[in-house]
Amino acid sequence: MPAKKKNPRNAITELISATDLDLLSASGSRLVEQIGLDVVRGVVLDILTGKNLRDSTEALTRRRIATLNLAMAEMFIKGSANSKDFIHRIPNIAADILTNKKISKPERWLAQWILGLTDKAFQNVLRDNPEAIVEYRDRYIQICGEVSAARKAEKGSLHGEIIFQGGQKAQLNWLWLTYLLNAVGAQTLAIRGSEKSAYGKLFEKLVLGSLLHILGFRHIVPPPQAYERVFWLSSRNEKRESDATLLYELGKGVRFDIGFIGRGNPEISLDKVTRFEREISLGRSKFFMATIILVDRVGANSRIERMAEDVKGTIIQMSAGYWPRQVVQVLNNALGFKHALMHMNDSETEKYLRKAVKKVPLEQFIGLSENFGNQFLKEEQAQYNLFDEGTEDE
Repeated sequence: MPAKKKNPRNAITELISATDLDLLSASGSRLVEQIGLDVVRGVVLDILTGKNLRDSTEALTRRRIATLNLAMAEMFIKGSANSKDFIHRIPNIAADILTNKKISKPERWLAQWILGLTDKAFQNVLRDNPEAIVEYRDRYIQICGEVSAARKAEKGSLHGEIIFQGGQKAQLNWLWLTYLLNAVGAQTLAIRGSEKSAYGKLFEKLVLGSLLHILGFRHIVPPPQAYERVFWLSSRNEKRESDATLLYELGKGVRFDIGFIGRGNPEISLDKVTRFEREISLGRSKFFMATIILVDRVGANSRIERMAEDVKGTIIQMSAGYWPRQVVQVLNNALGFKHALMHMNDSETEKYLRKAVKKVPLEQFIGLSENFGNQFLKEEQAQYNLFDEGTEDE
């Protein structure tokens, strides 16, 4: 009886460990499980005290990239050990996978990376057309072959052997290295883009929830049964989405919008200025809503602060040190809200936030996220060594 032909999709994914595959497709709540809520609290504190989200999460991103880069190298070594012509077959295997419409995200990403592609490149270069994959594959094989041959002619042959787990061996040459490095480069670009989106969505929710909890408001699940000093996250009405809705007292509330948007993206910030209606109905009551828009920073000549004032909204830059005090001031002006932060200096504010953030129920905010699933992540005896009270930030 002839041997059953191996599914080309399995030819790649079976060379990657289950742990690495899981890391490859990790989303927000999964990332929290991997890095731990104590680390997440440290990042939330960083943002509340004016530090940049990208700076705070760069080490986490770099760790994931390094791990997956090594997993890609392991895949090439195992494939080469299993089949002498693996390096010549792998572009064809990847192209076959991409022509299949029913593939998982890890399968799609691995196949794209092997051909030096990312999701964005697949959309722009191939215009999401599966029929263009074969032509691209042939051109990719040709270019890599020509570059490898030119390098050999100019620099001489490349020979070597990589041994994995004592028995699996891969023979190195210029072509083998070209395919691997192209895949690693595409992988790095894809992971960075994915992390930027995942961390952005995750920490938008966590920062807003933490801020409002620290200010003494109670987190609820909509629709509200109480209308005083309560808030909920990511509400959707018939028009646009707000990231948080705060009800202060009957007839008064605030809508919050948050985005880690730099001054290089003014069009996105401008859109946030006119996003919300001034009035909403809840039950038999109407609430007049103020608007607070939290952005990373605003350019020197930007018009968005003036535009926000025109629609009775306020833009607050999270790049400003201890910007939660500004939020308290706006809430005081709009609602008459009072909080101890209003009268604290920078040193007092940092100590207060450092202590308060430890008590924030972060798992509640993640559990309500439609993007990350209903996963209530439990925090083990966390050591807050990132921000112990006796340690000063550098």
